[in-house]
Amino acid sequence: MATAGKVIKCKAAVAWEPNKPLVIEEIEVAPPQANEVRIKIVATGVCHSDLYHLLENMHEDGFPTVLGHEAAGIVESVGPGVTEFQPGDKVIPLFIAQCRECRFCRSPKTNQCEKAWAAMRSNAMSPLDSRFTCKGKKVLQFMGTSTFSEYTVVNTMAVAKIDPAAPLDKVCLLGCGICTGFGAAVNTAKVEPGSTCAVFGLGAVGLAAVMGCKSAGAKRIIAVDVNPDKFEKAKVFGATDFVNPKDHNKPISQVLAEMTNGGVDYSLECVGNVTVMRSALESCIQGWGVSVIVGWTNLDDFAARPIQLIAGRTWKGSLFGGFKGKDGVPAMVKAYLDKKVKLDEFITHNMTLDQINDAIELMKHAKWFNRSEQDCMLDLNCAASSPSCYVTLLHEKSGNQGNQGDEAVKNINGLINDTFQQFFGNVTIFVIRIKCQNLEWQQLSGHSSDCGGIRGD
Repeated sequence: MATAGKVIKCKAAVAWEPNKPLVIEEIEVAPPQANEVRIKIVATGVCHSDLYHLLENMHEDGFPTVLGHEAAGIVESVGPGVTEFQPGDKVIPLFIAQCRECRFCRSPKTNQCEKAWAAMRSNAMSPLDSRFTCKGKKVLQFMGTSTFSEYTVVNTMAVAKIDPAAPLDKVCLLGCGICTGFGAAVNTAKVEPGSTCAVFGLGAVGLAAVMGCKSAGAKRIIAVDVNPDKFEKAKVFGATDFVNPKDHNKPISQVLAEMTNGGVDYSLECVGNVTVMRSALESCIQGWGVSVIVGWTNLDDFAARPIQLIAGRTWKGSLFGGFKGKDGVPAMVKAYLDKKVKLDEFITHNMTLDQINDAIELMKHAKWFNRSEQDCMLDLNCAASSPSCYVTLLHEKSGNQGNQGDEAVKNINGLINDTFQQFFGNVTIFVIRIKCQNLEWQQLSGHSSDCGGIRGD
């Protein structure tokens, strides 16, 4: 391409400091160095993990930065020594690397990698090195990806090549939240055919977990959420039973135990709330019950009575659904193309790129819209109790398609009630689409778990 080997100037949303609005800036993206590729981002998602860094973690060494870690794009150019990728390849950047050489990558027991950014600067949530500059200052690359930019540079060990037939505006969701929830059920919990499962929190990650339980052959899948409007959406992904904790005057673990003759075989916490984590554990049957923590948080301690584990329950965590990125993400893309995994059902809303701070406010304050037009309005049934929210930036050459999103922003119906927030903590919107001004379409879709995202955004 004509831009190969040159600095590219492009638009990006820069977080100059913690707890401040993002600023749309023109940044400089340097050419890729050895073992790196430069990617034109076509679609990216916002999950709660982005907000966690901006509004909760707020580590001083993690700014300024460009957020975003759930995306799909096209390779623009490659650095010296790169043979695995070529310009034009469709790819998904990975916030969890896979070097294929370290002891973790060689082990089937984990999807972590010793050479990844998280092994060195986990609190700052970014590597120290960066290919971004803005106004003469270095700008960090969040989670090594920074997909709230029209272009980004990523190490090849954190890039997955995908099927050229894959629609990037759909499969970008596999960069974090959908893999996080689906894999938590299939890879981490290892749900068995005929089993009974409970999923706590019906956000994007929670619904993906429901989908994973169904794919694994679970006979009964109990969806737990304080917002009953989301139950119909959960049914689409395979839920068979629905429980609203507000309808009961007893602990939710007791309610589930009474429904299942002692407890469920598997429970998945897709909220990122330590109180819900304990409830999910206590909802498992003694002897063999498995509870998986999917929702991302690192702010509070969690606890349980020792007898819960002594009695034979297993409590485990899941990061990115246990998928090794370079291997697992292409497989999930194929599963989508083969109609074995749903993605289209997650997309509900359009906004402009310049409204990215509006999207963040929607997530922070749990605002959403009644759905009246597909891809234009946020779907209340898709509003997530999981702490993650997608915003997908879709680049498509297009005409005047962005005004619908502008109008949608004006139709906010209100905040979710305090009880919902107290029970589930951070709330997720599902998918928001954003139009990139001047150049092309962009789509902000609504984590994560917290974008399990990373949260079970």
